[in-house]
Amino acid sequence: MGACDGPDCQKALQNLYLFIDQEIDTATCAEIQHHIDECTDCLDEFDLERLVKQLVSRSCHEVAPQPLRDKVLFSIRTVQVQITTQQGPS
Repeated sequence: MGACDGPDCQKALQNLYLFIDQEIDTATCAEIQHHIDECTDCLDEFDLERLVKQLVSRSCHEVAPQPLRDKVLFSIRTVQVQITTQQGPS
């Protein structure tokens, strides 16, 4: 995470996802934006987290190929059967 270790850095990094998603009050948002503008380490962390969030968001819109979906569903059913078998009759 770099040299971020002061209280302002801790607050900015602790609220980073809320800040990226604009889910915090405007006073805190302005405070974090000001800190990120001044702190290179926090800016780097902000840019990295924002990029990861964008990649995950974009990936979540793709539909898995049917063979993969079938394999995952089969694995889930197998685990369900194993759990049921291990628990015995109710």
